[in-house]
Amino acid sequence: MAGDVADAAAVGGAVERARAALGPIHIMINVAGIGAFVPLLEMSQAEWDRMIAVHLTGTFNCTRAAVPDMLAAGWGRIVNTASVAGLSGGGPGLSHYAAAKGGIIAFSKALAHELGPSGITVNCIAPGLIDTPLIRSSLVTAELRARAIQGAPVRRIGEPEDIAAACAFLVSDAASFFTGQVMSPNGGRYM
Repeated sequence: MAGDVADAAAVGGAVERARAALGPIHIMINVAGIGAFVPLLEMSQAEWDRMIAVHLTGTFNCTRAAVPDMLAAGWGRIVNTASVAGLSGGGPGLSHYAAAKGGIIAFSKALAHELGPSGITVNCIAPGLIDTPLIRSSLVTAELRARAIQGAPVRRIGEPEDIAAACAFLVSDAASFFTGQVMSPNGGRYM
């Protein structure tokens, strides 16, 4: 169900279509994202607003739309995707991105407190550099990629499967005692 996660009405419509097709939502993975390197003094208000809207507001919109089903079931799993930048600050040109991802981490922890008594766990995955189409398209230069590989003890960047495995664990019954946690698959680049 396609839609702009920053638009609450679009999210509401997509969630309704998902419910109609698949039934109540018990697992929500928030993973929508965009990226850009923009130094603070060159950043427009629109660039700041869009980064916050897609990452942080999008996570809020999707979560808020799905939680009623989880509350009704007395069980649910929410996994929010942040970034190691939300833990480390990211670096030059990433203040808007790091702020949005740090906000997702704090939002996840707050919701873990709020929803835990209802049988819903809320956790966060904060990946390091992962080989995705967004990264390959333009964000990371060959030089940055090489530095990331050299700086990681495992000497590689992550693959989508690395994140999928973490996510699969967090939504499983094996993770029922995990809530409010930040899992950061990053190859040891950030410890």
